[in-house]
Amino acid sequence: MPHNSQMTMENDSSVSEFILMGLTDQPELQLPLFVLFLVNYTATVMGNLSLMNLICLNSNLHTPMYFFIFNLSFIDFCYSMVFTPKMLMSFVLKKNTISFRGCMTQLFFFLFFVNSESYVLTAMAYDRYVAICQPLLYKVVMSPSICCLLIFCTYLMGFVSALFHTGFMIRLNFCDSNIINHYMCDIFPLLRLSCSSTYVNELVSSAVVGTAIILCCLIILISYGMILYNIIHMSSGKGWSKALGTCGSHIITVSLFYVTGMLAYVKPSSAQTVGQGKFFSVFYTFLVPMLNPLIYSLRNKDVKLAVKKTWKRLSVT
Repeated sequence: MPHNSQMTMENDSSVSEFILMGLTDQPELQLPLFVLFLVNYTATVMGNLSLMNLICLNSNLHTPMYFFIFNLSFIDFCYSMVFTPKMLMSFVLKKNTISFRGCMTQLFFFLFFVNSESYVLTAMAYDRYVAICQPLLYKVVMSPSICCLLIFCTYLMGFVSALFHTGFMIRLNFCDSNIINHYMCDIFPLLRLSCSSTYVNELVSSAVVGTAIILCCLIILISYGMILYNIIHMSSGKGWSKALGTCGSHIITVSLFYVTGMLAYVKPSSAQTVGQGKFFSVFYTFLVPMLNPLIYSLRNKDVKLAVKKTWKRLSVT
């Protein structure tokens, strides 16, 4: 009988590798989807790298808001690297396999980055609240040390959450089917394959995810409630437009991330809803990381100015 103190990546499963079904099994869609997602991946990598470089190279973007946007772009850049290359392979390979160890590693990093992103978006809502409601105290409240502490906490909470989920997934036995009805190793498709009880996993998932969503949404809603209250009491139209302009990009990003995320993670109970979850997960795993740099650059005067300055600098050299 194996002793429980030694929990290894291989656990007691007879399954040593999984087969990822991918997005679709229709042969005529494989090539068009490969091209579409390759273009998406290139745009995501280039967009987020460009925004990160722009923030680093321009001193006028060295503010708390852009520090958070830099981290958001960094997360989106890493996040897309976790599953996109493997998904692209599913369009060109007849059997797209992933080892048990590789699957658990992918699950951990996916959960780490997706959780970190939700906390960064929450920190950004707090930053906007301080900027609009407490403008005189902004430099004190959002000092570089506090911003670094907030970012450290977002990554730490993301790490702890991912560790919880992955740790509880490793303890499960996978001994029957090894075919994952998804394009990546995700919680619910993996739980459906387990031949041991998933009750504890479902309990932990509900507790961790539920707490995170309630906490993040509560902070975001309170921040925007206070912002709205302040905007209503602003006398000048210029103040109105400036306040709405500074929050607009963040509201779009938060809405895209949380709405598509919740649609994908309404607990799948049948094959049909697993398919729907897979469809909706495409939006927040591929569309959101690609759109974030566009949302923050196209709607932002500071970024547009930084692009012009950088372009001038490059054209002179």
